[in-house]
This record gives sequence, structure tokens and C-alpha cells, in this order.
Amino acid sequence: MRVLTPAQMREADAQAFKQVGDVALMRAAGERIAQVAARYARSRAIVAFAGPGNNGGDAFAALAMLPGYDRVIYAQDAPNPSGARRDAEERARSAGVLRKPFPSSIAQARDALAECGLAIVGLVGTGARLPLPEIYVTVIAAINESNVPSIAIDIPPGIDGEHGAVVEPALRASATVTLAALKTGLLLEPGRDHTGDLWLGDIGLPPATLDAQPRTFAALDDAEFLSLLPKRAESSDKRSAGAPLILAGSQQFPGAAVLSAMGAARAGAGYVTVVTSAGAAASVRAHLVEQVVVTIDPGHDPQTVAADILDVAKRNSALAVGPGLGLDDRTGEIVRGLVKASDLPIVADASALFHFAKNLEMLRGKRIVLTPHAGEFARLSGKGTVQEGERVERLREFVDRTGITTLLKGQSTLIYDGTTMHINTTGTSALATAGTGDVLTGIIATLLSQGLSPVDAARAGAYWHGLAAKHAASLRPRGVIARDVFESLGASLPKPRSGDEVLLRIF
Repeated sequence: MRVLTPAQMREADAQAFKQVGDVALMRAAGERIAQVAARYARSRAIVAFAGPGNNGGDAFAALAMLPGYDRVIYAQDAPNPSGARRDAEERARSAGVLRKPFPSSIAQARDALAECGLAIVGLVGTGARLPLPEIYVTVIAAINESNVPSIAIDIPPGIDGEHGAVVEPALRASATVTLAALKTGLLLEPGRDHTGDLWLGDIGLPPATLDAQPRTFAALDDAEFLSLLPKRAESSDKRSAGAPLILAGSQQFPGAAVLSAMGAARAGAGYVTVVTSAGAAASVRAHLVEQVVVTIDPGHDPQTVAADILDVAKRNSALAVGPGLGLDDRTGEIVRGLVKASDLPIVADASALFHFAKNLEMLRGKRIVLTPHAGEFARLSGKGTVQEGERVERLREFVDRTGITTLLKGQSTLIYDGTTMHINTTGTSALATAGTGDVLTGIIATLLSQGLSPVDAARAGAYWHGLAAKHAASLRPRGVIARDVFESLGASLPKPRSGDEVLLRIF
């Protein structure tokens, strides 16, 4: 999906106005907002708050599309209204929408919200300067303290449209309807937390006006995710279906190897090989029936062990390295020796990241994806703790410097390969449990073994991982564990859509 910065969206809008006309675009915007509003309204009484610009015009356009509701709009006058805004105001008046002056105090805002079933908020667009004017602050405060569901038009007021920064008070929307394309500030924390349910509305911008913008950011939707997933040929055998080798587990953490292996298997691998320590092997074999488990000879030196693993991997098509491994020097030598000598695509996580932290140059040119969480990334990057608002910049700097495709975990997981910053939209708190990262490693390993590039395997793996966690949470609202996630991979696959939808739920 297209993800644009506010500046890119302004440029696309300007081109679209010339081709389609602003009246047609605002009418379409009103229709999309009205479609979402009808889903959230708790009663037949709807109020809207409109600023003086086209964002406020969209609020008028939406109310005009909601016959059968009691509608009141509290609007600021537009000193120089666009043709689209004038059209929306006239259509709203003709449709019976009552217009009242914009509240000048929190008491007036509270009165406006009394006994209504929905508030539509069209105060500012994605390019608004922050902090907000005081007159908006009082309205936002009244909405936030009320029990009234709210719909933000394009972006919740108080959120930076590019970076996702929040300047309080900011609207905590029940849902946001963003128009034409996703905006970066809606997908990045902490702005994402204020967005509520995110809906993307197609308003008829010519695709060429959007495609003309640089692809700085991107995100998957269900259709694109399905198009990335490798299809198993009817003539496949177990190895051509995907044969990852997973170096994982230790006597202390045998479960990490199990979870990675099962993530790989449930993601569709035909032949999963696990290489683990002798101390972990019994536990791992007790939980893995269909997967092959090979042990590391504790008597061999690290170089010999790495060569032994390479020999095993001759019939494998990808490597996964790291989950549950030890942090000792011997393990580090094995990991680095294996990765240095292998030409297979690789996913590296957990302990492997520790062993690579001071040896990143050896990974340059490898088909590899690193999958750190924030703490691991702080060590890898050598630049300390990653603050929420600097994740994009820090990841971009790291990948540009090292040349290594990297997946930075988080509510809004980021994947960057030096060209496009991919933002994952399926993050969920259900993944906040031990072992889910090991499952992700297995998923990515399978996708690599089936021929995807590191960046495609990472972004598809992260998307699927989130879908599976959400499915698991729908079956078990509390107590989701990593096992539930890999067991939900098959059931969470989305159904293909027709492709002509004009309203799409993102999260």
C-alpha cells in the first residue's frame, strides 16, 4: 500500500484537483467518512466539529451523506472557502444539517456532546502545525473525557502527520478515516495509539498522482501479502517446498528451538532441520516429531562444528540462526564461522545478534535479515537506546551504514533494506509474550527457503505473524502463548478480496 508523508500527500492532492476537481474528491471523502460513521454511531444523534479548511469541509460532506440521523455541526467560518467546501456546506444545509457556532469553552463543548452517539472531528489535516490552537484544545479535551465515540478525519488532531509524535492534548479517536493513502504519522508510535481503528478510504485520486510520489514508505495489506506468499507447486517434494536449517536452542533454552521449528513448519516448510546443543537435544526431540534434530558435537572445536553444520545444510535452502543459543565465545565462533562460510539466505535473531554486534562487516553483501528488538538494536547499532520518535531515523542510518536488511521489532515493526521503509500494520499486544520472536524467526526462515528476498521475507513474515497473533487472541482473549501463534498461522490467512473495495480496514 502507498504510505505518504504529508508533503507527498499535498503534492498528490494538488495534481488530483487539476484532473478530477476538488468538489468530486470532497464528495467522495464525505461518502467514505459517512460509511465509517454509521458503523460507530451509538444513537441517531451525530455531532461534528469543523475547522475552517477542507478537513472541516469533509465533515460537512460526511453529514450530508447521513440521512436519517439528527446532525449538528459546530463549525468555524472559512475566510476563503474552496469550491469544494462551499459545495459541501450547501449540500449539508439542504440535507437538514443544523449548523451552530464553534464552542468557545469546554463547557460549551460538553453541552454539544451531551446525549449524542458519535462525534466527527474535522479540525486539521495531516500537515497541521502543532501545538493546536486553544480553541481546539477545549473541544478535544471534552471529547476525550466523554464516553462518546469519535471519528477523526484523516488524522487525530494533535498527531504529527509525518513522525507520529503526539503533542497533548491530542484526540484519542475511536476510529480514523484517512483518505486516498496511508500517512506515516498514523502508523508510527505514539501516534498510532491515538488513531483507534484505522480505515483507508478511496476517494478517486488518479493512481498516477499517487504513484508519482517517491516510495519512501510502504505497508502491506491482505492482498499484497497474499501475492508475496510463495505458492507450493503441485510437483513439489518436501525439500523444494522449503527446507530451512535452524541453529537454535541450548540446555537453558531448548524451547526456542522448538518454537522456531514449529513456526517454520506451520509457515509451510516441507523439511525443517534443527541443529542444537547436546544438552538441549532430548527436550527438543520430545516436542518435535516431524522435524529432523541434529546435535552439535561438544568435543569438536568451533571451526569443525561450523563445517559440520555446513555439511548438513547442503540440502537446505535457508538458515535461521540465534534463538536460544548461548552467549559464550565458543558459540559465537560457531555462529560467525557458519554464517561467514554459507551462501544461503539467512535470518538472524536473539543470541546471533549478540555475536554479530562487533562483527557487522562480515555480513555485508550477505542475503541476510537481522530481527532485533529495541534493546538488541541498541547494541547492534552502537548508538544506545532507541527512543520511540527516532526509530525510523535510527534504522535508516544503521542500514545505510552497514548494508544489512533489518527488521526492528515493535508495535509498528519496521523493515528497511536501504530503499523503502516498510511499516508493519498487524502489530498487537498479543505478541507480548515469551517465544513469539522465535516463531517469527521460523516463519521468515521458511519464506527465505521458498525463494523470497530478505526484505520480502521479513515484511511478509511480520505481517503474517501479527495476523496469527490476532487470530489466536480472538480464540483466547487472555493468555495467548507463542504456541498459539504458530498454530494460528494457517487459519489467519486472509481471504482474497475483489480488489474494488473503496473502504479498507487497516487495523
